[in-house]
Amino acid sequence: MSANKESWGSRVGLILAMAGNAVGLGNFLRFPVQAVQNGGGAFIIPYLVCFLVMGIPLLWIEWSMGRFGGKFGHHSTPFIVDTMGKNRLWKYIGVFGIWTNIAVAAYYCYLESWTLSYMFHSIGGTFSGLDQDGVAAFFGEYVSLGRSTFGIPYEPIVFFVICLLLNTWILSQGLAKGVERVAKIGMPMLIIFGAFLAFKGFTISAGENGAINDSSVGLNFLWTPQFDKLWSPTVWLAAAGQIFFTLSVGMGTVHCYASYVRSKDDIALNAMSAGWMNEFVEVVLGGAILIPISIGYLGIDRVTEMVQSGGLGLGFRTLPYLFYQWGDFLGALSGFMWFGLLFFAGITSSLAMGTPWIGFLQDEFNWRRKSAAWSFGIIVLVLGMPTVLFFKYGVFDEYDYWAGTVSLVVFALLESILFAWVFGMNKGWREITSGSDIDVPLIYRYIIKFVTPLLLLWVFLGSLFTPKGGDWGAALSGNWELDNSSIIKKITNADLKEKLAAATSAVDIELLQDTLFFVNASRILLLAVWIILAALVYTAYKKRVREGRI
Repeated sequence: MSANKESWGSRVGLILAMAGNAVGLGNFLRFPVQAVQNGGGAFIIPYLVCFLVMGIPLLWIEWSMGRFGGKFGHHSTPFIVDTMGKNRLWKYIGVFGIWTNIAVAAYYCYLESWTLSYMFHSIGGTFSGLDQDGVAAFFGEYVSLGRSTFGIPYEPIVFFVICLLLNTWILSQGLAKGVERVAKIGMPMLIIFGAFLAFKGFTISAGENGAINDSSVGLNFLWTPQFDKLWSPTVWLAAAGQIFFTLSVGMGTVHCYASYVRSKDDIALNAMSAGWMNEFVEVVLGGAILIPISIGYLGIDRVTEMVQSGGLGLGFRTLPYLFYQWGDFLGALSGFMWFGLLFFAGITSSLAMGTPWIGFLQDEFNWRRKSAAWSFGIIVLVLGMPTVLFFKYGVFDEYDYWAGTVSLVVFALLESILFAWVFGMNKGWREITSGSDIDVPLIYRYIIKFVTPLLLLWVFLGSLFTPKGGDWGAALSGNWELDNSSIIKKITNADLKEKLAAATSAVDIELLQDTLFFVNASRILLLAVWIILAALVYTAYKKRVREGRI
């Protein structure tokens, strides 16, 4: 018998936990940058379309699969998907639902630990008196394991361990007393902090506190539609990709959370509630902080240049400096709220990443909750330490690309095919609508069966064969050259090899050679973890056969 007898304490707690799983660092750091880079206000059109025809269907698919598997006592994806298809290989597809969470947690908890550290640095006044270059230099020194302002040796490692201990302890307390309780505290705090910073972002006036633009300039820059980009496949791929990041679909966490829902409980309205809460946080709050405040004090040209390197540069290297334009007290308070907001967004997501592994050990090997939780902490510590020690060699980015990007698309594509075509849309639709507190529009029956899998296939193929510079027009006219960002080129390390071939400095050559070594080593490590997990699933399957459960 399984040692797993847990359940959610309340419906509100479940929805907040599901929303917390979806609401993460990408809502505030990735979304506004993606919008700026892909047509401003025009980006919201493909973004919302992808949410309606891919995001919502995938949420319903994963909630349904989770609740269905939970009826049979399964709380992790290998055996949840195994109940829906007769082919024995499906359980190994389900390995992605454990592997992805462990691999993502390995670097995500490190990123989460930055926010915890920066909260203390904000309150401690570390950024007071520093110019923008000084704040940027602090970040560079931090990730390089350099000198600590607090005098703590190897400060990033210390905060990484503290962050992991906190996550592990909360997970060890169980769903209702641990995960759900944190969601009930963390999500309201996140919205309160976000609302304060959004208010400040809306009320910047040119000439006050060194601002060179009104807040309206930043908001217009973010939301003015560039309709010439609307028909670009690159923009649509970016919008679809953002939906993956923001909803945490294709990971296995939604399946796991939903597996603890009672068989007659609603999932249709619950999924919609969690999904739309995430959209509110991302579009309304996420769109009102990073870009408007940055443009208010730095101007459009400077921010346009900075967004090319993503949201981390603005969020960690720039905003702490900008907050202090409001004075020392508000600067420290705003910094604390900004990084506190990011911390709550991060921890509600990272807690979800631990539940599939814990559920697997409880179901298959009769582990107790506490032991399973601490094993997750140890695994993430070991797997995550290379992202801390070798950050400058691209290990962090490799984890993010393969586990946090490619894996999500692959698993979501396969599970949509399993649900609609193998399990069958008739049974799938009954599972979605069973106990539903809303009337699910009938059109979604056909969207889930046809549109969602085709859109996912397009996203995957578009990522696999991305043309040079994202120029689909030239590619479709016959001049198809793969971009270095395509999956195929990433596998061959084309970008690194080109840089290495062009390098002339001995220092640059050595750095690139080391980077190439660590990039390949990190991929081998991730592959080894997947193989070990697959072996554990095989062992669990044989154990079930011996016990007569199969």
